[in-house]
Amino acid sequence: MATGVGDRLRRRFGERGPVVGTVVASTFFIGFGGGVIFPILPNLEAVLGISPFLVGVILSANRFTRLVANAPAGALVDRIGTRRPFVAGMAIQTVGTAGYIVAFLAPFPTGWFLGARVLWGVGSAFVFATALTIAADVSTGNTRGANMGVIRGGVLFGFPTGVVLGGLVSDLYSNVAAFGLATGFAVVATAVAYLSIPETHVTGDSHRSVKPWDVDTSLPALTAGTVNFAVFFVYFGALFATLVVFIRERGLTVFGLGPQGSSGIFMAITVIAAGAFMLIGGVLSDRADSRVPTLVVFLALAGGSFFLLAVAESVLVLAGACVLIGIGQGGSNGPLLALLADLTPEDRMGRAVGTNNVLGDVGGGLGPLVTLPLVDSVGFTPVYVACGLFPVFAAGVLVAGVYRETGHVLPTRSTA
Repeated sequence: MATGVGDRLRRRFGERGPVVGTVVASTFFIGFGGGVIFPILPNLEAVLGISPFLVGVILSANRFTRLVANAPAGALVDRIGTRRPFVAGMAIQTVGTAGYIVAFLAPFPTGWFLGARVLWGVGSAFVFATALTIAADVSTGNTRGANMGVIRGGVLFGFPTGVVLGGLVSDLYSNVAAFGLATGFAVVATAVAYLSIPETHVTGDSHRSVKPWDVDTSLPALTAGTVNFAVFFVYFGALFATLVVFIRERGLTVFGLGPQGSSGIFMAITVIAAGAFMLIGGVLSDRADSRVPTLVVFLALAGGSFFLLAVAESVLVLAGACVLIGIGQGGSNGPLLALLADLTPEDRMGRAVGTNNVLGDVGGGLGPLVTLPLVDSVGFTPVYVACGLFPVFAAGVLVAGVYRETGHVLPTRSTA
């Protein structure tokens, strides 16, 4: 029985599946630190007297840092390989998590929190770039979608786990205890990475400089990045930014919770659905002759679900819309990264991932800046309808870019 299970796992994830499993475990545990902050940092005004504006700057600092760090991280992977940047990224995130503890105990907490978030952004840029490149390196065309999906799912699931643990430990014990727990998990994740992650990537020119604008501008990288921009804009930038306001305006609550607590429940629902379908979408694209149909179906589902969200007047409809949006976002993620790896030479994969991450972070960062003012001026329905069109537009860009690159609307994995 055990041998049969092992054979099935090797067929699904490849002979180097243990490497993928180690990456998933490391990114899952390091992701606790990314989630622990959200029940705690928004309340810093009451706890430490930090102004709401500065709290917003602290929360956003890691994403804006990643905009600068994503490209150098990807270029460095192509220059020196995956192992050292991956372990270094883990270590940097561990130091950043420990910085939250210092911020509660030392003078000038604002500066310590801001510095910790900047470090977290730098570390996460290296971890994301290397984790996805490792998945591409150890995969074949038949396992790439599954490996990409399971690694992205591992990264994603660490976040809600950290949100839950952060809320419970900070309520039952203290904020310092919550960040101490997250730091402990980060230390374990870094140790696992250091002891277990092998070098997987072909190194390039070790003398080539690393610059913030050193991204892969090939058609496959820009095509995948544009799709990632659209998905992140509507998912992280629009849905997550406006959900609490939407719930408050329409009076949709669960378990007697207020808008904040209720929005947390719905966010958890969509994140769980997205995490599960990152693997499912990747596996489906591995089994199909071409990855493009799987991608288009999930992008259409993500877009169409925003139309359902626009008319949601009950908790049941809202929950259904959140589940379907998560399925669409997650289901498109694994196949998209696998397609990018199919179309990208190995020695450029790090920079291609950097391009994809940069454009995704731009979408996630612009989303709240655009949608929150629009919701205030024109209401939720037109904004959510417009968001529903974004993934449809992305599907069109995908098909056009793939056709331009390969000469086929539905290229097979071997053709790519």
